[in-house]
Amino acid sequence: MAGRPRNEKKPVEPLQAGRGATSYDVARLAQVSQSTVSRAFTDGASISEDLRRRVLKAAQTLGYQPNAIARSLITRRSNLVGLLIGASTNLYYPEVLFELSLRISERGSRVLLFALNAESDIDTVLEQVWRYRVDGVIAAARLNGDQVADFKTRGVPLVFYNRVLPEGAVSSVTVDHAEGERRLVDRLVAAGHRRFGIVGGPEDSAVSVERMRSAMDRLRHHGIEVLGTARGDYSYQSGADAFDALRRDLDTPPDAVICANDTMAIGVMDCARIRHGLMVPGNLSVVGFDGAGASRWMSYELTTIRQPVRRMAEAAISMLLERVETPDLEAETRMFSGELIEGRSARLT
Repeated sequence: MAGRPRNEKKPVEPLQAGRGATSYDVARLAQVSQSTVSRAFTDGASISEDLRRRVLKAAQTLGYQPNAIARSLITRRSNLVGLLIGASTNLYYPEVLFELSLRISERGSRVLLFALNAESDIDTVLEQVWRYRVDGVIAAARLNGDQVADFKTRGVPLVFYNRVLPEGAVSSVTVDHAEGERRLVDRLVAAGHRRFGIVGGPEDSAVSVERMRSAMDRLRHHGIEVLGTARGDYSYQSGADAFDALRRDLDTPPDAVICANDTMAIGVMDCARIRHGLMVPGNLSVVGFDGAGASRWMSYELTTIRQPVRRMAEAAISMLLERVETPDLEAETRMFSGELIEGRSARLT
């Protein structure tokens, strides 16, 4: 019996009914090795365009898609980045989450979101983080020394977002909270304001603590003591309630209110106007911090410090993935200056 001509390709047997295509099937159809199939589906892998096109065409013909879970068992990488973020009502964090998710996806990984009702819930959330074997974590939440040490013990890289560990033992990306508050206070004082109230966030929020402390330190620098403080949970309603409390508890009403974030500042503005009949900024100046999208709405045009969210997100992801690839890299901090947005909520001249 005559044999098959040497250059004739061996026919590929059809797949059995009900069985999904595998990389082996793709390799047979494309007449390449399985390692070539793997490289064709790996970003940045060394493979010619001709081979890549041949593999992708075979994969399309067979309806093949790489199995990310199976691949993670081989590479020992899950391609998952954990993101710890507070679940408090805050118009700023959706923008942060979008930017981080977008930048992480561009790097071929995916976000696994862990939301906290309060930053003090971190222990419970960390138990979930360990179960998913994430490649690394970006934390927009407070962690104590023991929790940070647990990351090191488990070999999971960690980068703080918008906060800095005082000991400097963890890489972090942050806006300069103190500088932002100094700029706001200096402009308000220069415009003649002397009666200040402060609306801070939750007591367990490191960001709120730093912003309140920085504002009060700068006011003392100008020889001004704060009339009173109130706290919210970063939400709109808590801002409104905090202003009610300031008006109720103070004999002399403030002529300026410094808020730890934009959402509470918007709540303060609406409360001042609607419940107390005050003109903003005629009777009361209000400032926030973050640069949330709603702060630019025409009803508010809030005076605030806008964070460079896109640049901060890119920096956080770059730092994290560098440490996934090179675990022994030293910790570093990248600090960004915020932009002063002069809205119509405060009298600055």
